[in-house]
Amino acid sequence: MTTSRAMPGRPRDDQVDRRIADAAVELFGQHGWSSFSVEAVARRAGVGKASVYLRWRNKEDLLIQALSQRLERVSDVDTGTVRGDLVQLVRQQLELYVGECGPAALRLGFEARGNPELAKRHEELAQAQITAARAMVRRGIRSGELPEDTSVTFLLDALAGGAMNHAMALPAALRPLSPEDVMDYAERFVDFVLTSVLADT
Repeated sequence: MTTSRAMPGRPRDDQVDRRIADAAVELFGQHGWSSFSVEAVARRAGVGKASVYLRWRNKEDLLIQALSQRLERVSDVDTGTVRGDLVQLVRQQLELYVGECGPAALRLGFEARGNPELAKRHEELAQAQITAARAMVRRGIRSGELPEDTSVTFLLDALAGGAMNHAMALPAALRPLSPEDVMDYAERFVDFVLTSVLADT
């Protein structure tokens, strides 16, 4: 993984670091890689271009580290029930896509195909979702809450795809969603999906 450039003898200003990272993620989310540049990030962050280059070697390092810092990975949450676990899975996914870094998270999937470093970051996020979902489904099967032949792939496709589609279709006037709205959607959507999964049991 790429890291920011070391600065011997010069103390880091965490506030400047944060402003630059935020500006990088915002710019990428709004305009994509083709319009991404150190100069544009510096202007948005309100710092000189030299301040960026003191911290990162190039725009690739800057964006990859900013995305790594600002895009939260989906993690396994054990609530004691498979329904509760899956609600937490959808909640995390929806917060990723409709939160302040949502545009960058959505764009990452489209831009990753043409950039190996972005592809690596996208794969890390996707693998985290898969790992979390697999753990949740296995617990649900062991507890008898899910059929033994439940497909992790299909269940994750339904839940992750639903969360992403909801985020993409959400009108700008309704953003950002409140935590209560996110949880309400997550609960209702998981109940809908589980109804289909359990229909034949």
